[in-house]
Amino acid sequence: MTEYREILRLSNMGLSRTSIGASLGYSRNTVADVVNRAQLKGVEWPLPLDVTDGDLRALLYPEKGHSSSRKLPDCEKLHKEMAKSGVTLTLLWDEYCGECKQNGQFPFAYTQFCHYYHKYVQTTKATMHIHHKPGEQIEVDWAGKTANIIDRITGDPIPAYVFVAVLSCSGYAYVEAFLSQKLESWILAHVNAFRHFGGVTRIIVPDNLKTGVEKVDWYSPTINKSYHEMAEHYATAIVPARVRRPKDYLQNRIIFKISRTTLNHMAVPPCFEDNKSA
Repeated sequence: MTEYREILRLSNMGLSRTSIGASLGYSRNTVADVVNRAQLKGVEWPLPLDVTDGDLRALLYPEKGHSSSRKLPDCEKLHKEMAKSGVTLTLLWDEYCGECKQNGQFPFAYTQFCHYYHKYVQTTKATMHIHHKPGEQIEVDWAGKTANIIDRITGDPIPAYVFVAVLSCSGYAYVEAFLSQKLESWILAHVNAFRHFGGVTRIIVPDNLKTGVEKVDWYSPTINKSYHEMAEHYATAIVPARVRRPKDYLQNRIIFKISRTTLNHMAVPPCFEDNKSA
């Protein structure tokens, strides 16, 4: 098989196509074709370590087919569809299977279908410019840094965990501190945020934290049962953010700003006292 990875690595080093061909034993035209196709597909060096020459061949030369009789998914088309509101890989896989059936072709299973799409996103470093509708989506998470409050009796600092909710369209944020990150605090924070915003969005997008997402998975994350029941009560849907640092997750930038400014320079209240009867 053609050494696609090595061709792209040497090209990234600035070697001429003639020099690359001489080094690897290929013609100048073969090297030029690989480099040109990589540029058209947005494939750049460095590549993830688990992207093989076979993966690159499937991406750069889809017309050459696959070793099996199964139809490769059109990952470029899938990526454009994924930018649309409410579209999931499960829905796209169903459509892909339907197309294969109509054309008398054999589809890949869901896991392998997702594998090819994941490879495409990794290899091309594909990102999506997503337009959010007002009131459609809210992004929620705990801020990375904690705030401190002072116990009036002992004088000891007590960590306070900062919940952040951000409306995806406007970037308008709601921030509240809690003494724990337990599920009760997590759900109460949502309720208070809904009350503050004056309504509930159609979609809630949590980061893949353990409070709301029991199983983190690229394809099918598992939502905590109580969290799901809260969403059902408020007639909204929970759609966890994609793993591996999703760039379309607006709230990451809001949290970073809050952590760098608000929490670093916040005036700490002089005391804190539990409302307990003597």
